[in-house]
Amino acid sequence: MVSSIAKITPPLAETPQRQTGAYALIDSLIRHGVKHIFGYPGGAILPIYDELYRAEARGDIQHFLVRHEQGASHAADGYARATGKVGVCFGTSGPGATNLVTGIATAHLDSIPMVVVTGQVGRAAIGSDAFQETDIFGITLPIVKHSYVVRHAEDMANIVAEAFHIASTGRPGPVLIDVPKDVGLEECDYIPVEPGQVKVPGYRPTVKGNPRQINAALSLIEGSERPLLYVGGGAIAANAHAQVQEFAERFQIPVTTTLMGIGSFDEHHPLSVGMLGMHGTAYANFAVSECDLLIAVGSRFDDRVTGKLDEFASRARVIHIDIDPAEVGKNRLPEVPIVGDVRQVLEQLLQRSREIDVPLDAEKHQPWLNRINRWREQYPLTAPHYDHSISPQEVIVEVGRQAPHAYYTTDVGQHQMWAAQFLNNGPRRWISSAGLGTMGYGMPAAMGVKVALPEEEVICISGDASFQMNLQELATLAQYNIAAKTVIINNGWQGMVRQWQQTFYGERYSSSNMQTGMPDFELLAKAFGVKGITVREHSQLAGAVAEMLAHDGPVLMDVHVKRDENCYPMVAPGKSNAQMIGLPELKSNQLMTELTRCSYCGTDNPVTNKFCPECGTKI
Repeated sequence: MVSSIAKITPPLAETPQRQTGAYALIDSLIRHGVKHIFGYPGGAILPIYDELYRAEARGDIQHFLVRHEQGASHAADGYARATGKVGVCFGTSGPGATNLVTGIATAHLDSIPMVVVTGQVGRAAIGSDAFQETDIFGITLPIVKHSYVVRHAEDMANIVAEAFHIASTGRPGPVLIDVPKDVGLEECDYIPVEPGQVKVPGYRPTVKGNPRQINAALSLIEGSERPLLYVGGGAIAANAHAQVQEFAERFQIPVTTTLMGIGSFDEHHPLSVGMLGMHGTAYANFAVSECDLLIAVGSRFDDRVTGKLDEFASRARVIHIDIDPAEVGKNRLPEVPIVGDVRQVLEQLLQRSREIDVPLDAEKHQPWLNRINRWREQYPLTAPHYDHSISPQEVIVEVGRQAPHAYYTTDVGQHQMWAAQFLNNGPRRWISSAGLGTMGYGMPAAMGVKVALPEEEVICISGDASFQMNLQELATLAQYNIAAKTVIINNGWQGMVRQWQQTFYGERYSSSNMQTGMPDFELLAKAFGVKGITVREHSQLAGAVAEMLAHDGPVLMDVHVKRDENCYPMVAPGKSNAQMIGLPELKSNQLMTELTRCSYCGTDNPVTNKFCPECGTKI
């Protein structure tokens, strides 16, 4: 993260035209391909909105008026995740700018390209505690990739070009442009700066892997018997989906993904073992515990993935591929670090493997794949069925069955984990706040996705508690008839909080029950001019989902589910990934077919053994 307020001289180009800073901003955004902006006006940013009015009248750009600035930042974030383009949002000074902070932090933790434009008090008033003044530049320093305060109107074009270049290259992230009110009004000799014209001194991300490290990685792969690909959000950001699949198939390596990496590999593929981590599949967590080579691709060894870090892939050597050198070795030291763009590094590995003719033994990894398939059979993900209540998992499965190719956004909590477990998503079709875990993210993000991709089906999976964080954006959906659909998994709780209180806090349910004061969501939707549907019985579910999908406009569907359903499997805090709770109990004959390798001598033992008979080590 770097920051700058230095004056920048634009490159010599066409003849200057006399224009305001606000015009320079809007024209520069249009030149960088921006077609949609999400925002909320206010005093300090009015010069920019006045110029935006003219651009909208010409049909050059479209602005979406949200009801809270946080909704604008999440919509821009969802727009970026679905398209790979830079999302743009506006907010005024003071509270308008601070309301954007949660959305900026959400984008920062998940490496999402975004340009955030804030209004600021006039230059002469900065630092005087003027009305609606906050130091948004200072406030956001830890959560942006770069930031600017525009001191001179003639700097605007170059700053916008730099902001888009920095936000979208290397490890993506949000960039802040803070514009004092009088800079927006100030006239200057405006010289447009086109995309690709800027070069930022000192900013040159490494995109190609070191050839020696490429060779070293191939040597480890060749010698491995139980390799595992561990794929994160970096593969999505790099558009490396095809390369991940080609690499996995060429070397016959099973693939697990993080929450951010969902969609980077076809979850119907026989090499897919699904998501790993706290609520990952049992077979993914067993695989990462037993592998002898872990190939981390655009992932950062997050604590929700690793569980007890010193026991994470403790039997494995590690190859770590990431474009951000700060992430390589931060949590786990790899035997082979490769800094570079994920897609380019995978292409290098594939090309080099062909050049040196790395032997491909199709049968070499078959025992390992067979072992993973036994785990898959013994510990499947299943949606429970209850006679007198709907299980949350059943709702997810039914929505996924009727809309298998939709773009899915989520809020945060149990419903997010169930959606991750039971929806099979394609590239960029899974959109969820992973790093920050932001409640209230889902519906505004879905709004951004639908604006970007109006012909696609867009569905938000939310919870009754998360939804109430940003429910005011129903008004934005209604105003612009943005046909994003929202499904509330309604159990009357802050579901994940309740589960933790039940499991780890002696069933002391402090401030997690949401039933008292909960609105009738169907009536709430209708109050905003949005179609509302309520589902309480099994018999209503399939028809209600079909009705929701058929409606030409936004829909809010409230599904009342079993109140005390827990999300399993679950890795408890401080435990290794292999120590999951909530797994089904196996019969004795099934247990005897499963083996655990002794960490000391390497002997395979039935899981019923407490001590290894070869060396006496406790298993």
